[in-house]
Amino acid sequence: MTFGRRNGLGGASRMDFLLPEVETVVEIKMTRPSLSTKLLGEQLIVDIAKYKQHPMCRSLFCVVYDPSGRITNPRGVENDLSGDNEKMNVRVMIVPR
Repeated sequence: MTFGRRNGLGGASRMDFLLPEVETVVEIKMTRPSLSTKLLGEQLIVDIAKYKQHPMCRSLFCVVYDPSGRITNPRGVENDLSGDNEKMNVRVMIVPR
């Protein structure tokens, strides 16, 4: 397993995990007051597009930890951004449920 720490939009750091044995990336985010539902969606769309180009990524799991319930309509966000195509399978999960 490899992983990297990098700065995201607004200087927030987040951790990505590449599991090369199963060609899978796990993206982990945590909500904060400055991360609106719209901004989260925009960030995930950028991440999905980036990982579609990655040669070792056939599955992407995006886990968003939202302990304060800041994300409005979390199931809608999950449904809008999750999906399968010939290049990559994407699953978005906002927790806790």
